Amino acid sequence: MAFRITLQPSGHAFAAPADETILATADSAGLILPYGCRNGACGACKAQVVSGEIEPGEYQEKALSAAERAQGKALLCRARPLSDLVLEVREVRTGGEIPVKTLPCRVNKLERLAPDVINLSLRLPASERLQFLAGQYIEFLLKDGSRRAFSLANAPHDDGALQLHIRLIPGGRFTTQVFETMKEKDILRFQGPLGTFFLREESDKPMILLAGGTGFAPIKALVEHALHNRIARPMHLYWGARDRAGLYLPDLPGQWQTQCDHLDYVPVLSDATSADQWSGRTGLVHKAVLEDFADLSGFQVYACGAPAMIDAARAEFTTAGLPEEEFFADSFTYAST
Repeated sequence: MAFRITLQPSGHAFAAPADETILATADSAGLILPYGCRNGACGACKAQVVSGEIEPGEYQEKALSAAERAQGKALLCRARPLSDLVLEVREVRTGGEIPVKTLPCRVNKLERLAPDVINLSLRLPASERLQFLAGQYIEFLLKDGSRRAFSLANAPHDDGALQLHIRLIPGGRFTTQVFETMKEKDILRFQGPLGTFFLREESDKPMILLAGGTGFAPIKALVEHALHNRIARPMHLYWGARDRAGLYLPDLPGQWQTQCDHLDYVPVLSDATSADQWSGRTGLVHKAVLEDFADLSGFQVYACGAPAMIDAARAEFTTAGLPEEEFFADSFTYAST
């Protein structure tokens, strides 16, 4: 049985089954509510029950006192509906509305995706979750006070572990550590979420998703978020790399295409060799977009990769009619020793 949940002051409403938490159901409905742990320990998802009945679930009293419970407050990460509900709760509209945290994390897994790319999986303490928007990044806090930024490759609904695609940078102290000395269960510290690279869901324009190398990581998060939330806007994904190995998750875009008839995928290699046995598109990835779309005036573009690619795409896409305000980018820069 499903109940109708109405949020104030936005007026947004969605159907919620009795066997799922309100927070989880709101997320599936594409609505972003604040949270911090998802297990009743922090109180960040606290809301006022204006009308209706809930099953409060198990939680820690420090997160929701008996007095607050008597006043009709609930933790949406634990509460389940017993009737139609009206809730007073703040919705998250932009990345700036999500609190930036400094957290410890443990290396959960190191998975080699290519000779120079590792998928770094991180686990947070049991009492913590990182709320973020698809496309945002975190910064590792190193012992010498320096920072290293990496985009999150997983979508917010899949936040049991944080996923980062780390490319080995010659002379890069942190990436060398990841590839040579880092091991499972190592402890790191980071700050996040950060950045304004996230999907503008209020738009209905078709999207061009442009990724260069490991710029695929936040683009992956955007696509998986869009699929999870059944966003019906056309998505045109272009992923550029130097060689075939640079397309380090080669089967994943094809899996997305089987799930979604409004997503198409174009891989592009700039320096393919005979060993690659490549018969697909070649050249610069942003040029492939322009070959396919001469007029970009009706699109939104989400681009992530090296600064040279971002700068060229921005200049040439706007010349092709793309409104400047519809170009959203995350430009990767690297720090050496």
